[in-house]
Amino acid sequence: MKRNGRLPVAVLGAGLIGVDLAEKIMRSEFLDCGLVVGRDENTPGLRQAADLGLPIGTRGIDSLLDAPEPFGIVFDATNAMEHAEHAERLSLSGVKLVDLTPSKVGRMVIPSVNAADALDCDDVNMISCGGQASIPVLHAITRTHRVEYVEVVTTAASPSVGRSTRLNLDEYVETTQDAVRDFTGVKDVKAILNISPARPPATFRVAMSMLGEGFGEASVNAAVTAAAERVRSFVPGYRISACVVEEHKVFVAAEVTSSGGRIPRYAGNLDIINSAAVHVAEQCAAAGLAGIATGTGTETS
Repeated sequence: MKRNGRLPVAVLGAGLIGVDLAEKIMRSEFLDCGLVVGRDENTPGLRQAADLGLPIGTRGIDSLLDAPEPFGIVFDATNAMEHAEHAERLSLSGVKLVDLTPSKVGRMVIPSVNAADALDCDDVNMISCGGQASIPVLHAITRTHRVEYVEVVTTAASPSVGRSTRLNLDEYVETTQDAVRDFTGVKDVKAILNISPARPPATFRVAMSMLGEGFGEASVNAAVTAAAERVRSFVPGYRISACVVEEHKVFVAAEVTSSGGRIPRYAGNLDIINSAAVHVAEQCAAAGLAGIATGTGTETS
């Protein structure tokens, strides 16, 4: 079922991530944002969504379940603890979930690495902003080089880190570490998250350190450049700011600036995970594989 040729979707959560996500969906050729859900009509996020002309709900997931029209995709922008309940309550509806929390409930997806995996699962997990920024590079390097240790240090400006992310700091670190292990095959992994109070706010940045054998400057740079180009196809503000190669050590730093909208340029952490989520959803919509809340998984024009 499509409206105006676009797949109807909903956003569950009206914090920093949810509102930017809704605005990105409004610019999509494939998705139609039919509802933004929060818990209090007086929250800034729901007021902003209403100002954008979007329908809003104020009873959390109940607003979504009671909606008069079905949705093909629901973006969960709440928190990791709540996502398991949301997934259970929506499990019989046939809807596809795109999870922006570090819950590890669904299939972990990095669009430039395994986007096809999102097509055949009902719950897609976007891992974390640090995971989306680092794993494409780490995956590319470990495909052609022997890596024994990986360290990922993510730095995000304090104003760009919302309440839900702060509630999920432990889950953020654990999920990022697990995802790096899964996508690289490296067992010894450490992830660190820094929330910077600096003024002016620091641009979102991920620093990656790798220890291993036989690193070549040309081969590492080629892998990093190719990985960054793939990410930039849907996150224009993604760039590699440093790449230092030694025989047994590699250091790569990536920065992300927001590509516009209501969030400031330094909030690349919001931009990259939301852009990745929308990119995955658009691919599902284009493939005609996103489930509809009738339980049939089919669509009509």
